[in-house]
Amino acid sequence: MREVSFIERNKEKWVSIENNLRNKINVEPDVLASNYIELTNDLAYAQTFYPKSKTKDYLNELAIVAHQQLYKDQRSSESQLRHFINYEIPEAIWSIRRPLIYSLLIFSLSIVIGVISAYYDVDFVRLILGNHYVDMSIKNIEEGNPAGVYQGGSEIGSALLITINNVRVAFLAFAFGIFYSVGAGFILFQNGVMVGAFHQMFATYGVLGKAMSAIWIHGAIELSVIVIAGGCGLAVGNSMLFPKSYTRLESFKRSMKTASKVLISTVPFFIVAGFLEGFVTRHYQLSLGMCLTIIVLSFTAILYFYVAKPIQLAKRNGWV
Repeated sequence: MREVSFIERNKEKWVSIENNLRNKINVEPDVLASNYIELTNDLAYAQTFYPKSKTKDYLNELAIVAHQQLYKDQRSSESQLRHFINYEIPEAIWSIRRPLIYSLLIFSLSIVIGVISAYYDVDFVRLILGNHYVDMSIKNIEEGNPAGVYQGGSEIGSALLITINNVRVAFLAFAFGIFYSVGAGFILFQNGVMVGAFHQMFATYGVLGKAMSAIWIHGAIELSVIVIAGGCGLAVGNSMLFPKSYTRLESFKRSMKTASKVLISTVPFFIVAGFLEGFVTRHYQLSLGMCLTIIVLSFTAILYFYVAKPIQLAKRNGWV
């Protein structure tokens, strides 16, 4: 069947369902369930025969709204918080998966730029990190403690200040997305170059492996979640650049609601990263095995929550 014929045959049904859902009209559960089944059937057909069409995207969004409405009142045995964590956040992550991928690419490219720049220009690290920080790091390297910078201050005070700063960076990356994605991209680029230059400084002095065993204890979560926050900002900016069939305002509001869910999910991870940096990183010299275990577990947690779980949900609901 041609796509035009498919649309003509079903558009009245879709409009009727959309009006009920968008306008929040009370619908009998049986009717809503029937509508949801019809939508998922139509979506499956569109995914098969029109995989790159706007019709498929439209039906996908409508099916998501119908699913939310259908199960809204069926959570007596499941707390709203659990539903938010297990369904709404993974759903939101899946919805903005492309901006998240773009964020990772921008950040990774920025790290490479930082490494190359610091390799060919010894003064670049000082330009990025400041003379005081570089001189202090060099002194620590000479004393055989390349990550000594993380051993200053009290544990509780350090963890608190670090967490607040990390959350601030994440929310800046998100908020700056309102500048048509350029602001979020700049925050990602700035932090990526800094990370790249920082690592190259240790490589220059031949202590990269030792330094990384400390840096990535907290950095595995911290940097991953900055990328996720940047992806949220890109999603907001892209919604205004490419509103699709919506007005720019409506597209912006929808993306803000979705991206905010993902951003909120990063806060607990930042708290964990702050705790690790304040209480654990300073003891990195005690055991390399401990460092590697924490790093692997941290990446595993991030990959499960932000990659595997959304993919599982998407497959279960027929979104892929």
